[in-house]
Amino acid sequence: MTQEERLKGILEHIKENGKIRIEQICEKYHISRDSARRDLVKLEEARLILRTHGGAVLPSSGNFTAPYHVRLENQATKKRIGRLAAGLVHDGETLFLDASTTVQAAIEALSAKDITAVTNSIDAAAFLGKKETGKVHLLGGEYNAWNRNLTGPQTIAMIQDFRVQTLFLGACAITPDGLSCPQLEEAYVKREMISRADKVYVLAESIKFEKSFLHHVCGLESINILITDSEPPVAVQEILDKHRIEILIVQEGDNNYEN
Repeated sequence: MTQEERLKGILEHIKENGKIRIEQICEKYHISRDSARRDLVKLEEARLILRTHGGAVLPSSGNFTAPYHVRLENQATKKRIGRLAAGLVHDGETLFLDASTTVQAAIEALSAKDITAVTNSIDAAAFLGKKETGKVHLLGGEYNAWNRNLTGPQTIAMIQDFRVQTLFLGACAITPDGLSCPQLEEAYVKREMISRADKVYVLAESIKFEKSFLHHVCGLESINILITDSEPPVAVQEILDKHRIEILIVQEGDNNYEN
């Protein structure tokens, strides 16, 4: 069993039972207490659990997010959003690509040629590298296996070396106050990408309107286009309208949308 599989199992146990003890992890996965502690540290660093004396519990809902491989499931809506976003990219365009499963769907639908992409996503870099449709710059930093991306001071410093035309940004949560996410390091990376892009396209399923996380990323006035699958709540819609932010809504059909 890989560590990722073990982490998923530990998280599922905590979600079902509210808590887990180190002894239970050791017994179930036949690992040492030190290995069990390291697993819990990794989950806590990803803001998925809170460690306690002798074990762990679930954090408040404002700090929870699913691991990357779970967020890859049920992609029909993500793919529709991704196809629409990909169709907005022109040949020769320069892009920041956030580490997001919805952004990944856009990447996999790209048909533009000679693009230059800058990303902190391992999957984005790997996919574009195989397509050979342009140049790919993979940002450095501390690797987070849970999110399959890189973050930290080195990532921020490298972002500052670029100025791009367009940012494809995933959203963990969207409220009238703006975008938020559960991890501080992720918020810093997103903010820096926003500051270095001429246009910001947010790709988000409508379920993201029902969430809120601890770390503020940006106000809604910082984005240019929101691509989603249903009308935003009234409070969000009013602010988007106030700042003349375009909303593109994908339909059940492959490439149909409203604006």
